[in-house]
Amino acid sequence: MKINLSPQVRDDTLEVSRAGDALIINGATLDFTPLPEGAVLPGSAAGCEFIVGDVVRRDGQIELTLLLPIAWDAPHAAAFPQPIIDPPDGRVALPTDEVPQ
Repeated sequence: MKINLSPQVRDDTLEVSRAGDALIINGATLDFTPLPEGAVLPGSAAGCEFIVGDVVRRDGQIELTLLLPIAWDAPHAAAFPQPIIDPPDGRVALPTDEVPQ
């Protein structure tokens, strides 16, 4: 799974967990297991405001982009996030989870 992040200054929060080809986003489960190789699911059809852009299965892996709510003064890692590549099942660590030192 590859999760791209699209930061946006917003007041809401995002909590994401992974279970195989499913994501649990703020408590709602989105199961992409049935998506066949090469298929494209428009983000609007996913039924989740945090999925922006298409969801695709490429080389057996789900690839999607999540809107990442950030503060106006977010750290660099949150404002310019790297993709999350193949996170393990369980809670997905987001750059907004990092506590400034």
